[in-house]
Amino acid sequence: MKTTKIHSALFGVAVGDALGVPVEFKSREYFKNNPVISMQEFGTHHQPKGTWSDDSSLTFCLADSLCKGYDINDIANNFVLWRQEQLWTPHGRVFDIGIATNFAIHSIESGTKPLLAGGTSERDNGNGSLMRILPLLFYVKDFNITKRFDTVKEVSSITHAHIRSVIACFIYIEYALFLSEGKNKEEAFERMKEKVTDFLTNNPICSQAEIDKFHRVLENQVGDYEIVKLAELKEKEISSSGYVLSSLEASLWCLLNSNTYEETVLKAVNLGGDTDTTAAIAGGLAGLLYGYENIPQEWINVLARKDDITKLCDKMSEKYEIHN
Repeated sequence: MKTTKIHSALFGVAVGDALGVPVEFKSREYFKNNPVISMQEFGTHHQPKGTWSDDSSLTFCLADSLCKGYDINDIANNFVLWRQEQLWTPHGRVFDIGIATNFAIHSIESGTKPLLAGGTSERDNGNGSLMRILPLLFYVKDFNITKRFDTVKEVSSITHAHIRSVIACFIYIEYALFLSEGKNKEEAFERMKEKVTDFLTNNPICSQAEIDKFHRVLENQVGDYEIVKLAELKEKEISSSGYVLSSLEASLWCLLNSNTYEETVLKAVNLGGDTDTTAAIAGGLAGLLYGYENIPQEWINVLARKDDITKLCDKMSEKYEIHN
C-alpha cells in the first residue's frame, strides 16, 4: 500500500486514540501498577479493541470535508451529521462527546453560524478543537503564516473560539508543519517556537498575558522566572487533564521525550486522565515524525474501520499530496 504523510497523521491520531479509550479517566497512580503496553478492549466505555472516540471521529469529519475543498459550513455540517446520523463513528454510535463540542453543535443545529458557535469564555478551553485540527495542516501548508493562523482560527472556532484554544491549535499546526517537512523533533520544535513567538508578538491577536500562558511551550521568559524547558520537566509537572493547554504541553512533552511512535503514544496514555485525547494529539505528531510504516502493524490491524480510514487517506492524499 502506498502511503503518504496524510496516512501517517490520521492513523497516528486514531491509533493513539484507540489505545486510550479503554482507560480514559484512570489516574496516573493506576498506571504505575497497570501500565498500558498494547491495545485493550472494553474498560471505561465498554468498546471492542481498536475503537476510537470523538477525537478521531471529528478528525475524520474534517478530513472528509477537506477532500472537497475548504468550506467552513460543510465542515460544521459534518460535525452535525456525526452527532445526528453517526457519520464517522467507529461502530455506528456516538459514545463520547465533549461538553463544549456538544453545545456548539447544538447551536449550529439551531441556526447559529459555524464561526459564532464555539464558546468564547475562558472556561471554554477544553481540548475539543485541538484534538481534531491536524488534517487542516494539509490544506494550509503552503499558506503564509497569517493565512494559516486565520484558517486555524476559523476551524477551531466552530467549537472552541477562545483565543487560547486557537493559539494551541496554531502552535500544534506550526509544529506539525515543520515535522512534515522532514525536520527532526528538536529542530522542528525550535523553529516552531521562533515562528510562533515572532508572529504572536508582532500581530495584535491577543494580550501579552495570554501569550504568557504558553510560556512552557514557547519557552519564553515570564517576569523574573527562569525559562522553563518543556522537555526537561518531570512527569509530575505535566498535567494530562482535558484543559487545552495541558493537552498541548503533555503531547509535546511525550513526543520530545520518546524515540518511536509506540513509545510516544504509550507514554501519553500512561499519564492518565484524558488518555485518549492526549494520545491522539501526540499520536498525530508522532505519525508525522516516524511515518505510517513505524506505527505497529498489530495496532493498525485491529483499528475499527481500518479500510474506510485508508480510503479517506487515499482520497485526501489525491487532492493534497499528489496534486500539490
